[in-house]
Amino acid sequence: MREVQFSLLTKLLKNVAQNSPFYRQKFSSLGICPEDIRSESDFEKLPFTTKEELRDAYPLGLQAVPDEKVVRIHSSSGTTGKPVIIPYTAGDVEIWAEMMCRCFKMAGVTPLDRVQITPGYGLWTAGIGFQAGVEKLGAMAVPMGPGNTDKQIQMMIDLKSTVLVATSSYALLLAEEVQKRGILSQIHLKKGIFGSERWGEKMRKRIQDGLGIEVFDIYGLTEIYGPGIALDCHCHSGMHYWDDVLYFEIIDPCTGKRLSDGEYGELVITTLVKEGAPLIRYRTRDLTRIIPGNCSCGSPFPRIDRIVGRTDDMIKIKGVNIYPGQVDELLTEINGISSEYNIIIDHVEGRDRMTLRVEREDRVDCSLVESLIVELFKKRIGIQIRAEAVPIGTLPRSEKKTRRVFDYREV
Repeated sequence: MREVQFSLLTKLLKNVAQNSPFYRQKFSSLGICPEDIRSESDFEKLPFTTKEELRDAYPLGLQAVPDEKVVRIHSSSGTTGKPVIIPYTAGDVEIWAEMMCRCFKMAGVTPLDRVQITPGYGLWTAGIGFQAGVEKLGAMAVPMGPGNTDKQIQMMIDLKSTVLVATSSYALLLAEEVQKRGILSQIHLKKGIFGSERWGEKMRKRIQDGLGIEVFDIYGLTEIYGPGIALDCHCHSGMHYWDDVLYFEIIDPCTGKRLSDGEYGELVITTLVKEGAPLIRYRTRDLTRIIPGNCSCGSPFPRIDRIVGRTDDMIKIKGVNIYPGQVDELLTEINGISSEYNIIIDHVEGRDRMTLRVEREDRVDCSLVESLIVELFKKRIGIQIRAEAVPIGTLPRSEKKTRRVFDYREV
């Protein structure tokens, strides 16, 4: 922790102790006094903040400013429970726009670019967050929003969009559609900025080749402003994060112990200057590592690695813990298959059974690919599975996030 970060943290703790009912009650119940936090080791004794606590604070229990200071709210989807509602002040909106602008600049976007924005608007943070960054940079925003692929492609051609913003799933769908229609020569895209879900190297290459662009991985979450809190540079060796406004830690997800730079664990974020709903030691559930050393791009901002999974997307089968990121990595070693897959888990004759469905190219021998997958899975991950190779395009595509795991076991 740098001195300037600790100074901001000290102000943050005093602020939430006075103005945040959520943290005032949390600290009081644990006997925590902000004045007692005098060092980094003291800070690490502060309790974590969890997603469950944020849900319990629904709707506006996280608000730490008077109503007249709140200019906007955003919300998580609430697909796994009550949504989390985050209030924003004008200052929060400005800092978020600045972070998004930094991301676009790091990707080499200029005021001459035309940025087609396909994520959703409304309560979701994505669409409006990207637009604010584009406008702050001075580029042209093309605020399409999600869906209607025919219109997306038509506008892309007619307006000569040079930058595409999307989920990686929708970027793949667009890339496949452009290839299928044979219209790559009519597309003017140069860059793509994709996020909202974890995606592997094979998927990255398919999008890159399909659209003829350089692709960048962007990171963010609704609880912490939204997208734009980290982005990889042209070196593509990790995502730079803005440590002048955010403090990142990596912890062991089981013990909560702080891990050293370079070690993989769960990302924990503290918002150093957020006003509307500041968060202290928020457990994101995302698994990554802080990359030690400086990036060769010359940026002074530190880096985290690409997200390899989430603590809550782990699958336990036959006593073995499996993350979808492991499947991504395994599939990169097999030629002739696409990046798309489904994991189907069911319970047959008293035993758990896992089937991995993948897409294969027409030239590929189906039984050979299936045998190779089964063999590699047993060797690398340690369990026996079934494999099923289907023609490319068989598995569903998504305009949002792709669902890959289907667990039909009785809970």
